[in-house]
Amino acid sequence: MLQQFGDEIWIAEGADIEAIMGFRYPLRMAVMRLADGGLLVWSPVGLTDTLHAQVNALGPVRHIVAPNTLHHLYIPEWKNAFPEAKLHAAPGLPEKRKDIAFDEILGDAPPPGWVGEIDQLVMKNAIADEVVFFHVKSGTVLFTDLIQHFPRGWFRGWRAIVAKLDLMTGPEPAVPRKFRLAVRDRPAARAALARILAWPAQNVVMAHGTPVTGEGRAFLGRAFRWLQPS
Repeated sequence: MLQQFGDEIWIAEGADIEAIMGFRYPLRMAVMRLADGGLLVWSPVGLTDTLHAQVNALGPVRHIVAPNTLHHLYIPEWKNAFPEAKLHAAPGLPEKRKDIAFDEILGDAPPPGWVGEIDQLVMKNAIADEVVFFHVKSGTVLFTDLIQHFPRGWFRGWRAIVAKLDLMTGPEPAVPRKFRLAVRDRPAARAALARILAWPAQNVVMAHGTPVTGEGRAFLGRAFRWLQPS
């Protein structure tokens, strides 16, 4: 069910998915309404009848975004439901999903469809390059997998131990250790981080974890302290 998160931005949770080795992940998507009344759907979850009706009530879907190479499962069903929408892919995804006809590969600058309303950049990572977005009107930064947070007790047994070691179940959302180790070019990552920290962020939405509301820039500084020069 869609819930308004801020000015012209809504979020919705989807059904959990099971990833590699039986790890269960919750899912969250976002919908942003642009100045022309069209909608941008970020990291879509499974499309239920209720969600379909709620999205339709907000306006026409013009853009559907797959923000990294791991979040693409529901792109085809959203395209089928909204055939006029353009599909935007993170770098590397068109090669992985050759069955999907993407309209555009995202980069470090927003395309004409949302320039001035949503900023973006690519954070390169050996696990999955991720396009990070900043919704200007609501002051919200959107991360897909680079920041995660799971509540205590979400994982059990050996998975709980792995998740703790991977920094997935700490006191607040964090960059998992595996993504930290997979940074290929630290100077480039620091340059991207500098852009992110320059955004006047108030909130942070992530696909796997409870959103951060308020003092978003300070939170991001803590989450990426490991990457900043000492």
